[in-house]
Amino acid sequence: MLVSVVWQVFSRYILKSPSTITDELSSFSLIWLGLLGAAYTTGQKLHLAIDLIPTAIVQQKRSLYDGIVYGAICLFAFAIMIIGGIRLCILSFQFEQNSAALSIPLGIIYLVIPISGILICYYCIYIYFQKDNTNTTSL
Repeated sequence: MLVSVVWQVFSRYILKSPSTITDELSSFSLIWLGLLGAAYTTGQKLHLAIDLIPTAIVQQKRSLYDGIVYGAICLFAFAIMIIGGIRLCILSFQFEQNSAALSIPLGIIYLVIPISGILICYYCIYIYFQKDNTNTTSL
């Protein structure tokens, strides 16, 4: 993504002939980076959270609250990202949708959605059922 953006700036301002594919390539790279980054942060227990319940109450029933949080994350990832993402990919391939500049099937770009969903579900299940569940970060 960095190379694509640098080339776009260079070709536009130095060569005075902007590249036609770098904008689309950068956008698709950002989509993949963002969704795979979300899966990575879930695996590192760094996902965004808002503490609505006082910490003292959560510490007493840590396993229950972790189960609720990771269960909700896993349910969302399964329903929206895996099932919805697979349906989006199938429809994109069926209708033969291609990107404008790169002419690659958009189903390949959308494939990152179910891949990230599978990784998020895996990490949620793994983190919740790991042996040492006491060193989790604040949820």
